[in-house]
Amino acid sequence: MKIYSGGCLCGAIRFAATGPAEKPHTCSCRFCQQHTGAPTAAWVEFPAERLAWAGAKPATWRSSDYSSRAFCPACGSSIGAIDDEPIVALLIGGFDDPSDPALQPQYHSFEDCRPVWLQVETASGEE
Repeated sequence: MKIYSGGCLCGAIRFAATGPAEKPHTCSCRFCQQHTGAPTAAWVEFPAERLAWAGAKPATWRSSDYSSRAFCPACGSSIGAIDDEPIVALLIGGFDDPSDPALQPQYHSFEDCRPVWLQVETASGEE
């Protein structure tokens, strides 16, 4: 199986996720916007048992009744979201190779929260 690696801006947090990558998508919900500082975030999910952390572990902030947002306590980089299921959604920009075709978003969540000036294209060609 493929291993997807990445980490935070300062390198204190590194991760290795064993494929396949699941549910690559973009999201424009207010939590994602505020977590990343961007109008849309690009995510991919992995079951927690297929993810290994190296170096520091991410700090978390409880953002809902089922999920916590993860970030680097040293540099503040947004890492992803750790759900109670347990699923870990990692931000695609944190991967060493974010252009990997397996990470290409397939759908867009919370379209109604997307700024009207932003066009988001997914692999299906839909906005």
